[in-house]
Amino acid sequence: MKKTLFRTFEGRLLLTGIILTVVLLIFLSIYAFLDFDTTKTLFFVFIAHLVGSRAGGIGLCILNGFGHFTTITYNFFLEVLIVCFTYSGFVLSTTNYLKVEWIKKVMEKLAEKAMEKKEKLKAYGWIGIFLFVMAPLPMTGPVVGSIIGYMLNLGLIRTFSATALGTLAANIIWDLGFDFLEQRFHMIQYVFGAIVLMVMIPYVKHIKKFITEYRKSDGK
Repeated sequence: MKKTLFRTFEGRLLLTGIILTVVLLIFLSIYAFLDFDTTKTLFFVFIAHLVGSRAGGIGLCILNGFGHFTTITYNFFLEVLIVCFTYSGFVLSTTNYLKVEWIKKVMEKLAEKAMEKKEKLKAYGWIGIFLFVMAPLPMTGPVVGSIIGYMLNLGLIRTFSATALGTLAANIIWDLGFDFLEQRFHMIQYVFGAIVLMVMIPYVKHIKKFITEYRKSDGK
C-alpha cells in the first residue's frame, strides 16, 4: 500500500510537503536561538497562511521590516508547502487512498468551494486559474485554484504552472502594495488590522461554539 501510494504523483507531492515542513521546523528551531523575535514573526506568518490569509502573512513581514526578497520568497514557500498537503490530500481522499475521516471532511469543504468557481473558470482554462489564484479576493488562492485545475482536467503542468505563477504574482503585488502604504501614508497598520478582522469573521461562530462547549464540559 505504502509503495503504491508513493509511486503516484500525489503521494510524492505529499512526501514533498512533509520534507518541506521538517525543513521549515528545523530552520525555525535553529534560528530561534539567533533571533527569537524574527522567528516568532516567521511562525505567525505561517499561521496566517494556514487560516487562508496571504495578505496577513505578507503584511506581518512588511510591518516587521522584512525586505522584498525575503517577504516574497518566504510567503511563496509557505503557499507551496500548504498546496503540497491540500492538493495531495484532496486527490488521495477522492481516490480512497486516504480514509481518515477529518481529512475527508476538510477536503469536502474545499471541494464545495472549488465547485462554486469551477464553471466560471472552465472557459478560461490556464489564464482563468492564473487570475483566480492571483486575485486578492476571499476564497481565491493556490489551494482552491489547484483543486479547480484538477477538476477541470487541465493536467499537472498547466495546473501547477498557473497556480505557481499566480501565487508569485500575488505575493509581489501584495508586497509592493503594502510597502507603498507604509512608506508614503503609514496606513499599513490600519489595512492590516482590517484584514485580520476579515479573516477572523468566518471563525467567530466556531470560536463561540468551542467556548460554549468548553464551559459546559467544565461545569460538569
